Amino acid sequence: MSQAPPRLLSGAELKALSQRSDLHGALRLGLHLALILGAGWLVAASGPWTLLPAMLLLGVTQAALFAPIHETMHLTAFASRRANAVVGWLAACPSLLNWHFYMAFHLAHHRHTQDPEKDPELIMAPPSSLDAYLWRVIALPYWRTRLLTLRDAWRGDLSAHPYIPARAAPKIIRSMRAMTVFVLGCAGLSMLLVGWWAPLVFWIGPQLLGQPVLRLYLLTEHTLCTHDANGLTNTRTTLTNAAVRLLMWNMSYHTEHHLYPSIPFHRLPAAHGALRDRLAVLQDGYWRWHAGFIRLLRQS
Repeated sequence: MSQAPPRLLSGAELKALSQRSDLHGALRLGLHLALILGAGWLVAASGPWTLLPAMLLLGVTQAALFAPIHETMHLTAFASRRANAVVGWLAACPSLLNWHFYMAFHLAHHRHTQDPEKDPELIMAPPSSLDAYLWRVIALPYWRTRLLTLRDAWRGDLSAHPYIPARAAPKIIRSMRAMTVFVLGCAGLSMLLVGWWAPLVFWIGPQLLGQPVLRLYLLTEHTLCTHDANGLTNTRTTLTNAAVRLLMWNMSYHTEHHLYPSIPFHRLPAAHGALRDRLAVLQDGYWRWHAGFIRLLRQS
């Protein structure tokens, strides 16, 4: 687990920063859904020349649902435990990332951050060449993984995923099967009510276009950070603009989150203010990081 050096935050400071809020969660979720609906309206109103950009915009807002998935998994999006579970499960469906499966995966990531043998995020090694970088970014490995895990769930065997406790496997299997039925049911209903093309332009196409943007975002969180338990060096915080922070529920304050995962999204900016002078891996902008990483890959 990422470890915070002593006295970074006092007990009183951490308690104050860890206050959860149904109101903040509902407002951020409402805004996110409004962005998705607005992008969906643009897709519906698009002509031949504007359809692809509109689908990309819809795909980015859909892929960004990863932020509330992540936040609800930590039970910090809302004060209500049930609200976290319901919102998280539904938000994960469009990307086929089952919420209960992701909970087991992500908790293992927090317990073993940057441990090459135990961190499930390192099952797929960071890109070491331009070809590997492009392969990761186009997101085909992501979709392959999602389909294989669904296959395992329908077979009733999650033993290929060692981070899933045996006692949790039956519940996760049921959840993944229910998600499959739900997603296919929604796709079928949209075909009946709108047309055969509806899942293609409102879901499948946008997801294929939007997930690469999310891959770019997520690649910055730990790549080139230390492979040890030092929470100040094994995770990166990236400074970015207000629009990205809004869409991604302040996930760019990633070191702060790893040091203190009890702090909810709406308090991470305050946590950043308290911790910034101690952060060892602070990046100014996502595109700057990727430009530097690509230069490094080209030199290797």
